Amino acid sequence: MDTTAAIPTAGAEPGPTRPRRLGVGLPLLSGAAVAGGLALLHFRDPHVQGAYGFCPFYELTGYWCPGCGGLRGLHNLTDGRFLDAIHSNVLLLPLTLGFLAWWGTWLVRAWRGRATPPRLPRILPRSALWIAVAFLVVFTVVRNTPWGTWIAPV
Repeated sequence: MDTTAAIPTAGAEPGPTRPRRLGVGLPLLSGAAVAGGLALLHFRDPHVQGAYGFCPFYELTGYWCPGCGGLRGLHNLTDGRFLDAIHSNVLLLPLTLGFLAWWGTWLVRAWRGRATPPRLPRILPRSALWIAVAFLVVFTVVRNTPWGTWIAPV
């Protein structure tokens, strides 16, 4: 076995490094795509019937899914109407804040030279993911009952 290849020679140049501006390209491009989608939501009102198509879950079952009201809520957020956004979908604000934290972490990691996005499933244990799924099922059931009208989309 030849071990001389693994030993660095004196005066050798370190491997090529990417400039920081190239490392942050993908997070910035992703942020620009999200900003473009939010601009579209701001100027094309989803409160108008059929503006963005239909929810397949609602069309098949007649019940609201956990995401129903999300586009209307994002539109309200772009208008600065936070209470209306929460009334459209109560999960929207925490999910938006979580996404911003995840994207900001990705941007900072890319700036520091670690361009891979942070992975959420490695942070959370499997039981937490099952709890989240159970929460979404309960949320869906409650928002479709008479006593859950306060979390039903408007």
